[in-house]
Amino acid sequence: MNQYDVIVIGGGPAGSTCALLLARQGFKVCLLEKARHPRFHIGESILPRTMPMLQELGLADAVAKLPQVPKLGAEFGFGNDFHTMQFSFIDGPLLPSFPVFNIERSVFDKLLIDEARGAGATVFEETAVKKILKLEEGAVEVVTTDDRTFSGRMLMDASGHGTVVARHFGTRKNFDDPELQKVAYFQHFDNVERLPGEAEGHPSIFMADEGWFWMIRLNERVTSVGFVTRPSFVRQIDVAPNRLLQWAIARCPVVRHRMRDASGPAENHVLADFSYRCDPIAGPGFFMVGDAAAFLDPIFSTGVTLALVGANEASKHATKILRGEIDPARSRDEYTRFVTGSTAVFWRLIRKYYRHSFRELFMNGQGPVKVHKAIISVLAGQVFPRPVWALRWRMRLFEFCVWAQQYVSLVPRWPRFRLVDEEPKELPRERFPASVSEMSRAT
Repeated sequence: MNQYDVIVIGGGPAGSTCALLLARQGFKVCLLEKARHPRFHIGESILPRTMPMLQELGLADAVAKLPQVPKLGAEFGFGNDFHTMQFSFIDGPLLPSFPVFNIERSVFDKLLIDEARGAGATVFEETAVKKILKLEEGAVEVVTTDDRTFSGRMLMDASGHGTVVARHFGTRKNFDDPELQKVAYFQHFDNVERLPGEAEGHPSIFMADEGWFWMIRLNERVTSVGFVTRPSFVRQIDVAPNRLLQWAIARCPVVRHRMRDASGPAENHVLADFSYRCDPIAGPGFFMVGDAAAFLDPIFSTGVTLALVGANEASKHATKILRGEIDPARSRDEYTRFVTGSTAVFWRLIRKYYRHSFRELFMNGQGPVKVHKAIISVLAGQVFPRPVWALRWRMRLFEFCVWAQQYVSLVPRWPRFRLVDEEPKELPRERFPASVSEMSRAT
């Protein structure tokens, strides 16, 4: 049997950070990762709040050497309107003081897991957890798919969408709210048109009634492109899941125009079953970290930031419990309050984002007492351990305006844009193995 102080499930940013921090504290740590790095992953747009965490970890200089694109703000627009709204993070009422970037997750995640290994954690890649055998205070035990048994005093579940502990207890809950039931279709492409100058690294978000597109520049050549929509909408059209991104691009004038010289695969990746929440996120013998605890709609690029900040907090509590410095139940309560308090504002914002009145107000780009700019500070990740009062009251006022805009024109109305109303147009056949027009005719 493999005996450790801490078992970490998952080698993404949350798991690697837990393993790194706990190994630095002198604990015997093993990390079980089902894949082998480097591996493909989305979540490539990093929030400014991530940078202080990387500096605290001592990794800022190492990350700066990786291929990346500086990110100073973001671009939002409707998919049929070439006049978009751009903002800078410094426009928010709480100014972030750190630079930030977009980065290919394969290289970023590999750096983190290598750092955990270098700190003394024992890393087992291509080793998935098959079953939890024991999960008690001070005693945990798991068995992997290759029938090896690992035991320890604490389990850190950073298994992402695998939600190993929540599935063990049956506590993973997908939301009934249709606006939180989403599926994403995405792929990497070369030679996608970019914004000029310092705005080159702005993630671009283009909205339609059926969902939204992202375009994120990762390095001098590669751009991540994705489309997020409702499963109920997908069931209404006859398109193969691995071709749906191209179907959507064909019907979105702005995205299609920016990809007129692009090249890449015709088939896309698919990520379904979000958003969800697991409860409790900590219990006797375990902490859930990052996506293993909850997964938010990716519209605001919160994944990596929540993973790193949550891993830092969970590791501090695990350290105190293992050293007998704090009552375990109290520690778990404090961790839960930290996670729920810092993510609550994102849950509220995500629900509002899918309302057309929210989009009208946000796209207008103006508001009294910087009320609309509070969203910019939230998008920068200025919410830990919970949003300050200056953000909270502005967000509440903005939410009231979103409600009122449905009945009174506080800002000019924007016409709704629907993909299904658009005539599909073909991208250059030689750049895509299967043409957009072929897939568009599938409907």
